[in-house]
Amino acid sequence: MTLPIHDNHLHLSPSGRNIDALREYKAAGGTGLTLVTLPYPEVRITCGDDFRKSFQITVDFAEKARELGLKVYTAVGPYPILLISLAEQYGMEKAEQIMIDGMRIAAEFINEGKADLMGEVGRPHFDTDQKYVDACNRVLQYGMDLAHEGDFAVMIHCESEDYTCKSLSDMAKSSGLSPGKVIKHSSPPWVTEDEVHGVMTSIPASRSLMREALSKGDRFMIETDFIDDPAKPGAMMSVNTVPKRIKAFVSSGELTEEQVYRICQDIPDDLYGR
Repeated sequence: MTLPIHDNHLHLSPSGRNIDALREYKAAGGTGLTLVTLPYPEVRITCGDDFRKSFQITVDFAEKARELGLKVYTAVGPYPILLISLAEQYGMEKAEQIMIDGMRIAAEFINEGKADLMGEVGRPHFDTDQKYVDACNRVLQYGMDLAHEGDFAVMIHCESEDYTCKSLSDMAKSSGLSPGKVIKHSSPPWVTEDEVHGVMTSIPASRSLMREALSKGDRFMIETDFIDDPAKPGAMMSVNTVPKRIKAFVSSGELTEEQVYRICQDIPDDLYGR
């Protein structure tokens, strides 16, 4: 029986390897993935409606991935760091409105069945002016309101601090959204309830991070954050990392087949299946 192998955060780019990268992923043993929108250089965002073009690129890639026989969940949403450049260009008020419109359009794609979850959305992962963080939090709160209304998951790009999951959990609850529908992307190996406060974590597929996470349990997902940028081939993990890592951990006995099914099938299906 083929084990399910799911990379929970992967990007494809029109200027990258895109479908060839997916062929490599499948050849390595990958069976599924969460395909996540990023700002594409091919689409300049000047107003909320421009996000439709970006999201459609992601949706089209997802369909091509399915044609290869891969199980794909699609995440669409306005990348949070975009707010800073928009504010510098148009002012904070217009920038925040553009991002709000992006959230609304993402929810529209999901509610129409074109995508499965909102992401990656959130706030800056680096120190910056508090006004940007506050604006991003307002946009994120609106996105969580939409997620509650539509009953879909939200994948978060943000800092990784001790307060992070508690903050995200509190925001979700204030929207009426279950914290379990919130995924902390690129998370430290947080697994226990004291660490996650109900939030689901998605952990980079490094040996050390996976070992630490598995020492606490198996309530998490794993990812590469493959960015498909030919100009930065070593910027993130290679596209075949998750299949290689899971196979190696099963072979060494560090990961049971039951845990693979939980991490790579049960959790993503429960979160993203609509």
